[in-house]
Amino acid sequence: MDTMQLCPSCSRPLPPTAPKGLCPECLLKAGLQTETQLNAGDAAQPKPPSFVPPRPEELARHFPQLEILELIGHGGMGAVYKARQPSLDRLVALKILPPGVAGQPGFAERFTREARALARLSHPNIVAVYDFGQVAGMPFFLMEYVDGPNLREVERGGKLTPGEALQIIPQICEALQFAHDEGIVHRDIKPENILVDKKGRVKIADFGIAKLVGQTVSDAALTGVGDVVGTVNYMAPEQREQPLTVDHRADIFSLGVVFYELLTGELPIGKFAPPSQMAQVDVRLDEVVVRALQKEPARRYQHVSELRTDVENITAAGPAKPPLLGQPLALVLKQAS
Repeated sequence: MDTMQLCPSCSRPLPPTAPKGLCPECLLKAGLQTETQLNAGDAAQPKPPSFVPPRPEELARHFPQLEILELIGHGGMGAVYKARQPSLDRLVALKILPPGVAGQPGFAERFTREARALARLSHPNIVAVYDFGQVAGMPFFLMEYVDGPNLREVERGGKLTPGEALQIIPQICEALQFAHDEGIVHRDIKPENILVDKKGRVKIADFGIAKLVGQTVSDAALTGVGDVVGTVNYMAPEQREQPLTVDHRADIFSLGVVFYELLTGELPIGKFAPPSQMAQVDVRLDEVVVRALQKEPARRYQHVSELRTDVENITAAGPAKPPLLGQPLALVLKQAS
């Protein structure tokens, strides 16, 4: 299988063109100057301040139609609040994007176009988008509220078995295939973006958010910098090396990483062992996971529905030794929440 070059300092995956064999972050830590700094002779540009989410009471002033209840999560791609929509007597999730992205060239047009496309993604395994807009310079999405943990939280609880993983993966596949058929690539499939409600139903969140917060083809032409978007450990190789060529097969690679992690508890970094050598899982799953993780997009599954079919066929063939199926997923989630 293909191997991935790693940074000797931090062990992160490296693109083939990595200078001095180190990732950019380690180069900066080592105090190495970039070519731009050497030639320009100017002081380095200050790092923009990290996004600090507003307090619920501050946000409430801008959303009088909502009751902002609490901040439930934040990161580089924004902040999510639990809120109540009194007019419809329902709980909703309010996602605020970092204010700085609104100043990117062409963002307003891109935001409206992408948000309308996301709002059309009506699928039981995709977090629904109810509304979108900009308030006080803050782009926002009003979305379906999912009462349940994300896969990272379930993993940390140590409650997920390979059997439950085989109940989760087909649901992710179904959602991704629906989005791909609509021409939308997620670009940031990872455990944090996969929610599971109290009944064990999978809901994928943040479709297209990585593209909105990151750069686009036009932005790259204007700024001259790469438009890598996503989360490093889950990125397809082409997202790091040739980001302008990314298509739906990048999501298939990221799903392969998630699948491997669910089965083994480890990430498939470097020359990784097949899942059956890492955990008590059906050896037939090795071929499925390894095919999804092929470095070259042409060697992967070409459609996520094919991956789903293979997983379901393995499961339907009957329990292997050790058994494939564990306790119902809903029971696991009750223990993890």
